[in-house]
Amino acid sequence: MKKRVRLGWGSILILFLVLMGQDCLAGVVMEQVVRDREGNASKVFIYFSENKFRSDHPNGSLTTMIDFKEDRMVMVDHLSKRYVEVKYTQWQKEVAERLKQSGPGPQPKSKKILVKKTGERAVINGFQTEKVQIIADGELIEENWVTRDVALKDVEKVMDRVALGFSKEFKAEMKEGREIYEKVKAFGFPILVKDYTLTYGLEGVDVLEVKRMEKKELEDEVFLPPKGYQKMIPEPSGK
Repeated sequence: MKKRVRLGWGSILILFLVLMGQDCLAGVVMEQVVRDREGNASKVFIYFSENKFRSDHPNGSLTTMIDFKEDRMVMVDHLSKRYVEVKYTQWQKEVAERLKQSGPGPQPKSKKILVKKTGERAVINGFQTEKVQIIADGELIEENWVTRDVALKDVEKVMDRVALGFSKEFKAEMKEGREIYEKVKAFGFPILVKDYTLTYGLEGVDVLEVKRMEKKELEDEVFLPPKGYQKMIPEPSGK
């Protein structure tokens, strides 16, 4: 029986942040499909311009916006037409603390990570891609179809900034994910990700697929709560 392997950073986070490496003064919009452990699919729309980031989850009527420069994070619930605004760095610290309290557990065992080409190529959603396999201690855990159509420069700087709050508390847990990211980055940008730790069969589960990516002029309003929504005051941590 296979043991569940988590990637630490996670491929979805990598896709969000790798956009920072593009020359995107006008902004970038990405549409992707993600699947949970049960195989249920949902669309996610990503918007990025300079130091601002937004993700929309239509299935859950939720939006998250982050302004890295202003250290601001806004979480919007469109069903109730309400939103909460917090400091991004403070949110990181509180989440790390809750995770630490809820599941300390044993320290994860370090695995030998290998990322290798397979020689297979395919056009996926208009992107020229090549398949690479991620192997941990001799076991295939993930398959990425990557492209070089997307620039990757400066992404390292952004990942360090975003993960700073978590890495201090979960250095060991994030080590594997960071190593995977570094090795996959050398081959390109993931367009399709198959996870082999979610199934006992021979086929991997498509956990993420980039459907569309384009440069687009984005107004400041894209990264602000909708007009008419009510601002909620978050409860103090610990209550």
